[in-house]
Amino acid sequence: MSPATTALASFTPTRYGAGAPLDAEQRHFVSRWSYGYTPALARDVLTAGGTAAWFRQQLQPASIPDAAAEATWGWWPSLARSAADLWKRQVDEVEGGWEVMAYYGSWLMLRRITTKRQVLELMTEFWEGHFHVPVNGDSHFVYRVPYGTTIRQHALGTFADLLKATITHPAMGLFLDNAVSTKSKPNENLGRELLELHTVGRGEYTEADVKESARILTGYRVDVWRTWDASYRPADHSTGPVRVMGFSHANSDPDGRAVTAAYLDYLARHPATARRICRKLAIRFVQDEPSTALVEHLAQVYLASGTSIPAVLRALVVRPEFRAARGTKMRDPGADVVATYRALGATFAKPTSTEAAATQILWIASNLGQRPFEWGRPDGPPLVNSAWSSTSRALASFSFHWSAAGRWWPVKDIAYQSPAQWLPQASLTFAQLVDHLCVRMLGVPSTAALLQACCEVTNYTPTTRITADHALVKWEFHRLLSTLLDSPQHLTR
Repeated sequence: MSPATTALASFTPTRYGAGAPLDAEQRHFVSRWSYGYTPALARDVLTAGGTAAWFRQQLQPASIPDAAAEATWGWWPSLARSAADLWKRQVDEVEGGWEVMAYYGSWLMLRRITTKRQVLELMTEFWEGHFHVPVNGDSHFVYRVPYGTTIRQHALGTFADLLKATITHPAMGLFLDNAVSTKSKPNENLGRELLELHTVGRGEYTEADVKESARILTGYRVDVWRTWDASYRPADHSTGPVRVMGFSHANSDPDGRAVTAAYLDYLARHPATARRICRKLAIRFVQDEPSTALVEHLAQVYLASGTSIPAVLRALVVRPEFRAARGTKMRDPGADVVATYRALGATFAKPTSTEAAATQILWIASNLGQRPFEWGRPDGPPLVNSAWSSTSRALASFSFHWSAAGRWWPVKDIAYQSPAQWLPQASLTFAQLVDHLCVRMLGVPSTAALLQACCEVTNYTPTTRITADHALVKWEFHRLLSTLLDSPQHLTR
């Protein structure tokens, strides 16, 4: 027996209570399809009858009451302001666009913590990353919140409808210059990214296709820097025959919305788009290097179902490759922050000042390396582990876990559990407490490695008797909680 094996053998876990409510496969499932384990999530899965039934419910989000998450919408009134109102407030120096976008980022993170519609929120984030419009920008910020709302409305519909809604949205038009593109001066930016990033990908089109793509999209305008009204202007549409890859159209009508819809529908149903979208879904929800067989299977489902997103997700979760991918994906900075507050059972209140936790949570994510949708390039934030696995990222996460476990910051408009409230009974051994916390925070029973880590960081033995008056509870409980938050079981999903 090696020294390491000998050391682990002296830290045999002791079970407390009934153990983890979900088995390993169920826990893997909810880890991938939620923003972090909670006891309430486990109860929802068991009440539904298992992960398969829970997932079917999640794919019909309108059927799931979600009052707590919906209530957070009213916490930042500027999220509901019109584009013209937002711009006037910025010009009059009442409220900067960056402030409104900070509110949006905070609201997104609060929603991810609280919503019962976890799959809808995950897919909204996924598509907001795919059709990326960054929150930073002096023009598109005025439409950024309704852009996110539009994506949420289509996140579990068909890709064809989602593509049409995003590409013709004024936020996308402003970000990629289609809002100022005309038949006399067509701008190629959106026409190019539509092919390269949003649908078929590089190698499937030519420069001539890009120019024709830009011509098709002309007409969707925004009255920039003035009223910010979004409209379709037939006088700006470039008429005449167009051809992009295998798509052709007479394009004789000055109202080009019909040809745009037909073109986007062609791209959505193209086999190259099917493979590209399904590979990206597999990277996000399975592993960084999904097999060709998995991608091809999902692409067949995508095409046969008329680009149905739920059909692809249902096909993905029953594949052996998904079930075998336990713990292989890193949480990105925002996901770590959200999962940590879910694990700690913290509850947020409506912010009463800029120091409020609901506001400060955004800057915590920034300290870890990434605020929601601040990624500057149009290709969206990366989905692979290597982007979020640096030493500096790990140290930033450890520092955040230490602070959150200690309840040191933020402290305004937030309620944490006290150390005494974490104790399931008046007196128990340290090993029993570790097992209880593992089940409560991580959804898994204690292991020898976790117990050893907790013993070494606190200098207590597995048999140490813990009560509310013990020094661990009075002064050192953050050491125990942060050790579990620093574990692979928490940092991966």
